[in-house]
Amino acid sequence: MDETSKDRDLADRKFYPAEKEAEFEKTLSKQTPQTLHPAYKLAFQDNDFLLREELRPVRFQLELLKPEMLLDEAGVGSTLVIYGSARIPPPEAVETALEGAKDLPDDERIVVEKLTEKAKYYTEAYNLAKMASERSIVENGKRQFVVCSGGGPSIMEAANRGASDAGAESVGLNIILPHEQAPNQYVTPYLSLNFHYFALRKMHFLLRAKAVAVFPGGFGTFDEFFELLTLIQTGKMKPMPILLFGKDFWTRVIDFDALAEEGTISRKDLDLFRWCETADEAWGHISRFYDLKR
Repeated sequence: MDETSKDRDLADRKFYPAEKEAEFEKTLSKQTPQTLHPAYKLAFQDNDFLLREELRPVRFQLELLKPEMLLDEAGVGSTLVIYGSARIPPPEAVETALEGAKDLPDDERIVVEKLTEKAKYYTEAYNLAKMASERSIVENGKRQFVVCSGGGPSIMEAANRGASDAGAESVGLNIILPHEQAPNQYVTPYLSLNFHYFALRKMHFLLRAKAVAVFPGGFGTFDEFFELLTLIQTGKMKPMPILLFGKDFWTRVIDFDALAEEGTISRKDLDLFRWCETADEAWGHISRFYDLKR
């Protein structure tokens, strides 16, 4: 179709798309003091402008919209979210870690030993992700229970690795941090998303979530876990399976029963999550909740 025919096309829009306008700007602008000044840049191409303090609401909107569009275009209907530590080693690294810790001061050696004891949870995160991915559940033309992690190392890596080994795609929601932070190698590249704002990242974790598995972790895992509990407890979200792995760990660091005894939560709030130690237990809870064939 030539340009004249396109002009008569009823389905064709009369305004040029932004990409075309940007091309015009490059080819038609003369090199003058006016056109060379930053004020002349198209607003959507002016990074200095977009990064100004006053543009934070716009950046919020962009960070909400970009992942939503990409996940929708990828046919991701729902996700199985896996939270957990960035410090727990995989089983194959345990022996090396323990060997390297032998000559450390006692307090540092004990930390390494504690972390290596939790390597079993790397395996269970891997198994759960692989199990969900192998089901290849599709409903209404959308993929369901697509594995989604924070995109980083350790438990997050295990989740993406399990999906990858099942021949499935998986999502990684990474975040820019002051220290080096890169996606693990098992995240599907076109589903590897990066965030500036923790709040928007946490929102995307839950927008499509149909089940959440929570493994032992630190402040980040606590933050994500308790926000999810709060959203369901207060009725802002509908109930879903929340699978809490590692009862010995969690009951040592949080006294859930004491919260109920003190009256700051209701006893029934402790039913918002289910204790798990294995991937089979977790998938069993998910299958019963959604009446799936295991």
